[in-house]
Amino acid sequence: MKKIFALLVFSTFTLVAQAQDANAILDKVDINLSSKNRVIKSEMVIHGRRNSRTVTSQGWSEGDDRSMTEYLAPAREKGTKMLKLDDRLWIYSPSSDRIVQISGHMLRQSVMGSDLSYEDMMEDRKLQEMYTAKVTGEENLNGRKCWVLKLDGKVEDIAYQSRKIWVDQERYVPLKEELFAKSGQLLKKTEMKDVKKVDGRWFPMTMIYKDMLKDGKGTEFRLLEIKFDQQIPEYVFSKGALKK
Repeated sequence: MKKIFALLVFSTFTLVAQAQDANAILDKVDINLSSKNRVIKSEMVIHGRRNSRTVTSQGWSEGDDRSMTEYLAPAREKGTKMLKLDDRLWIYSPSSDRIVQISGHMLRQSVMGSDLSYEDMMEDRKLQEMYTAKVTGEENLNGRKCWVLKLDGKVEDIAYQSRKIWVDQERYVPLKEELFAKSGQLLKKTEMKDVKKVDGRWFPMTMIYKDMLKDGKGTEFRLLEIKFDQQIPEYVFSKGALKK
């Protein structure tokens, strides 16, 4: 009886310790990936079944509730803008000179034919705010020692009910993710590469997304420039800025 009791106590202690370790890991990941604000210039290389195309953009974001993206190239996309305020999203198209709000099931649609959805572009919250985590193992990934974490959603309004992530043990950056629906179906895979130290934090400069429900060879999102904690004019995050 004593052995059974001791085993139960040890098992409970182990589970609590694992949960604490997972939370500590996620906290360091969030510190690396989140910021007061950021300004980025990026290119999105969309690999279709027959050819690839590149979309260049400039982006401004503040916390996890305000962001503006302006597309710079190619010519047919130039001037298109996307504004996020809290859980609302608007898109301005210069060809039609109209502002359209994207909501409901439309948020699951692809952004410019890429493997990213509008939901992906909207989701800037810290992982700890959305998921509970546990460490399920350790693996080597491209020569880097990683913890493998299982994340389960603890809020309703998330695009992916669960995630499996591989976190670099030295730099506390996810190097790989698998994203799942509530049913357990694998929806998307992501890979993070070209990790660099920027303003004292580790950050992946290339992210490769693969929507498992569509054809194509995936989408590469490359950061050409990134600056943290910048002075961003208040006007940038307004509907008035969409047509400017």
